[in-house]
Amino acid sequence: MRIPLSWLREYVDLPATETGRDLQEKLVATGLEVETVEQLGAGLKGPLVVGQVLTVEELEGFKKPIRFCTVDVGRANGTGEPQEIVCGARNFAVGDKVVVVLPGAVLPGDFAIAARKTYGKTSHGMICSGDELGMGDDGSGGIIVLPPEHEVGTDAIELLQLVDEVLDIAVTANRGDCLSLRGVAREAAIAYGLPLRDPALLDVPGPNANGYPVRISEPAGCDRFTARTVTGLNPEARSPIWLRRRLQKAGMRPISLAVDITNYVMLELGQPLHAYDRSLVQGAIGVRRAEQGEKFTTLDGAKRVLDAEDLVITDDRGPIGLAGVMGGANTEIADHDAGAGTTDVVIEAAHFDPVSIARTARRHKLSSEASKRFERGVDPQAASAAAQRTVDLLVLLAGGTADPGVTEVIAPSAPHTITLPADHPDKVAGVTYGRETVVRRLQQVGCDVYGQDNLTVTVPSWRPDLVEPNDLAEEVIRLEGYENLPSTLPRPPAGRGLTERQRLHRRAGRALAGAGYVEALNYPFISDETLGKLGIEQDDPRRTTVKLVNPLSDEEPALRTTLLPGLLEALRRNDGRGSHDLALFETGLVFRPTGDEPQAVRLPVDRRPTDEEIAGLDAALPRQPRHAAVVLTGAREQAGWWGKGRPADWADSVEAARTIAREAGVELIVRGDQHAPWHPGRCAALFAVVDGAETLVGHAGELHPRVIKALHLPERSCAMEVDLDLIERAGTGALQAPRISTFPVATQDVALVVDASVPAADVEKALREGAGELLESLRLFDVFTGEQLGEGRKSLAYALRFRAADRTLTVDEASAARDAAVALAAERTGAVLRGA
Repeated sequence: MRIPLSWLREYVDLPATETGRDLQEKLVATGLEVETVEQLGAGLKGPLVVGQVLTVEELEGFKKPIRFCTVDVGRANGTGEPQEIVCGARNFAVGDKVVVVLPGAVLPGDFAIAARKTYGKTSHGMICSGDELGMGDDGSGGIIVLPPEHEVGTDAIELLQLVDEVLDIAVTANRGDCLSLRGVAREAAIAYGLPLRDPALLDVPGPNANGYPVRISEPAGCDRFTARTVTGLNPEARSPIWLRRRLQKAGMRPISLAVDITNYVMLELGQPLHAYDRSLVQGAIGVRRAEQGEKFTTLDGAKRVLDAEDLVITDDRGPIGLAGVMGGANTEIADHDAGAGTTDVVIEAAHFDPVSIARTARRHKLSSEASKRFERGVDPQAASAAAQRTVDLLVLLAGGTADPGVTEVIAPSAPHTITLPADHPDKVAGVTYGRETVVRRLQQVGCDVYGQDNLTVTVPSWRPDLVEPNDLAEEVIRLEGYENLPSTLPRPPAGRGLTERQRLHRRAGRALAGAGYVEALNYPFISDETLGKLGIEQDDPRRTTVKLVNPLSDEEPALRTTLLPGLLEALRRNDGRGSHDLALFETGLVFRPTGDEPQAVRLPVDRRPTDEEIAGLDAALPRQPRHAAVVLTGAREQAGWWGKGRPADWADSVEAARTIAREAGVELIVRGDQHAPWHPGRCAALFAVVDGAETLVGHAGELHPRVIKALHLPERSCAMEVDLDLIERAGTGALQAPRISTFPVATQDVALVVDASVPAADVEKALREGAGELLESLRLFDVFTGEQLGEGRKSLAYALRFRAADRTLTVDEASAARDAAVALAAERTGAVLRGA
């Protein structure tokens, strides 16, 4: 909503020194979002005067029409002689009054005016158009032609109100009252503590039987309809300059006098109006729902097929207007420029159901200034005042006569009343305002307030957004100033910090970030098509998804069962934008329904659900474990002066899983596996001991080439996904800091030859158990195959570190522990010491 400051001052006596910036600060403090303050006429400097065209000479021999004119500007040029000006516009003639800028003036945009030679003539100034003066489009398509009553030499800057400030306010959906000068003026009056001259306080005649006949068959859609008639309008009458300029400043284009007046009153009072050519309306005006498939042509010339939910204005022929949205072409006010102008009009000022108007506007993709206001809430009590204001202006500016008949069709309704404790705003804000302040602020808004400890508040008709006590509390708080609310941090009770589960999730994220991974947050939605591209078979549990009834996108209607689709899409997108070395991670919930979940119960709304009903609702939810996943591609270590660097491979994804597991104090067991979407020869199954049994907690490795091709990923991309909840169960609770021994370590290396089919994890497990408590760490540092070992055999070389907490180990103790480890490995896996 654009609010000219000069227009606003008609309703509130703002201090003369107050600027638009000052007003912006005040309004923002009360909760209105003033986006910009536009300085109209900034840099404009005269002389800019009214002139009269004396002669027009057509210049020949040029590519476009050029005219050499003499213009009478009075004594504005210092000599009183006619001013010679070259002009290319065609929409004026000899005798017309125009706007002339003389040499020495400066137009908006720092455009200095000087005498200059052009088209073989010397032009001493310029005849101006609205665009050149920063006025915007006035519909003329050329220079400004003024009404003949303005005297030659008059200052055009003041006449055209070229210098002003305009506040552009972003009105929220709940403050439809501020889509008018009346509403913003009320806020300004409250902000400055000044009285408001309410433009809606008019003497309005009561309804009588002589008004234009109106029949409402849909009172739920239209609860108020006021009709007034004005006859004998002068079809040649044009909108005065002050009216046209106010419309332009507010962002609207002047059209014709009758239409301009209805737009002006709408901007002033917030009540949309419509003027019908009375000679084109046949019979009584009606309000009803449209018939399904009924056709109607709106003012914009579009032929529309109506829906049964659309509310229409009708006469005996059918629809003549789309209620609250746009009028019909069959009763349009005729402009005198197009022929015989309209002399008799019927004014409509009605109140329509906001929801119905909003749905109609969206259904027909036809947002208008009227629909924008109706769907946000219009003051129903302002309809008769708006109609009276329109009638008064038509009589004043077009010489019409107001018909004594007044029609008002009103559906009975009671004012909305809210009861709230006087200290309710205090409790909401945490500030003691006191009853007097609460009552004063609510009365400033327009409420009637009665009572002492418990207040009975009657909400004003222009504030339909005030429906409950909290709305009234918000009014008190915003008018007292949000900036005056104290900043206090809540004090949590002792012993209620993060749970161990939450701590693990945060440690896992920090550990991955420390290892060089970047967190990517993705939407939890997937499609069956994506799961197919990942190579996941139909009988895989990950194919059983929860489908959404109203998904954000029809292409992804299901909740994710794995984190990989979102991460891989992020990987593909970043790689496509030139980032080729990527390591991304995500932690989040996945949704794993079993199909055995019971039907969800419908909870009551008239009481609090019982514990059993809430438990039944929880039982209907699918299992939602928290997972962690990573994806990698490109260089894992960058090349530089320090070395050649290396690409990311499947081992990095396994190490990412180990990084997470270490945060829970869990040692993962790694075995080869075949599992989509990983490469069958480069896929690792990750196990942890949960409740005394080895449990699969995830997979890691290089992605299958078919998956990489289907998802357009870089070659050799790797991924890992683990179940964080299972890893937490495998942990031993809170991590214990390791005990640091001051005694030296004893290192023993062993190389064991086993069958190629024996997993290294089995050999490692046996070595750990056999070595006993003296073993501090175990590391596989070499894998060797060759002819000297024999076909189907491999050598695994391990470094064993032994240390005692209370003494220095002897060689015999370390060797004995090593031999025990090798013996158990030989017993369980058939391992033989290499070279033995």
